[in-house]
Amino acid sequence: MILEEKVIIVTGGEGLIGRAIVRDIRNKGGIAINADITFEKTDWERYELKLDITAEESILEGFKSVFDRFGRIDGLVNNAYPRTKDFGDHFETMKLETWNKNVEYQMSSTFLCIQKILPFLRKSKGSIVNIGSIYGVVGNDLSIYENTNINPVAPYSAIKGGIVNLTRYLAAFYGSEEIRVNVVSPGGIFNNEHPTFVENYEKKVPLKRMGQPEDIAPTVSFLLSKEAAYITGQNIMVDGGWTCI
Repeated sequence: MILEEKVIIVTGGEGLIGRAIVRDIRNKGGIAINADITFEKTDWERYELKLDITAEESILEGFKSVFDRFGRIDGLVNNAYPRTKDFGDHFETMKLETWNKNVEYQMSSTFLCIQKILPFLRKSKGSIVNIGSIYGVVGNDLSIYENTNINPVAPYSAIKGGIVNLTRYLAAFYGSEEIRVNVVSPGGIFNNEHPTFVENYEKKVPLKRMGQPEDIAPTVSFLLSKEAAYITGQNIMVDGGWTCI
């Protein structure tokens, strides 16, 4: 019960990895607030918060409502990944508007969520976990996409790389206030991808399988807990060994 009674907001809690993070926090005694834009309304009985992370007013009102309800906020997991419908366009044909919008949706929303949560985390000496990616650290291995319908996209790598280094900045800047900031960077997570992609991926990764959401969540919970009290500014790769070779 390493997160007993800790109040933690998880953005994008209805997503594939988000659901696993919410479950794991609750299994470890925490009060996980599932913050997602897909909810029709906020439902405190289910610990569901309707939140649009691309809208500053929604963030301000949402975080304040959590604090007013529970009297504290101990952690934030920046997991949501909003994107445009043309997010997957080829680099050479992508419109500048598409690029800018996706950077705004993801990078700027991460900035906003962290900026607006800080007054609450100062009170609790809380912790932030950002969700990165292997492709925020290394380049794409294009061979795993051969003979599939999957197109690796440029904004994703740029955004995730930016979030990794933003995390380091924040950890250095707020360490003196005992606010910890870390990143968890997943490898490829199985989500019914093209069978050829799965085969290619599993041939390369040392553990010979794609990740599951349940592989990611425990590391997030650990970093939110006091067991990680002397860990900040780190990017924890949960990738089956992908980045070690």
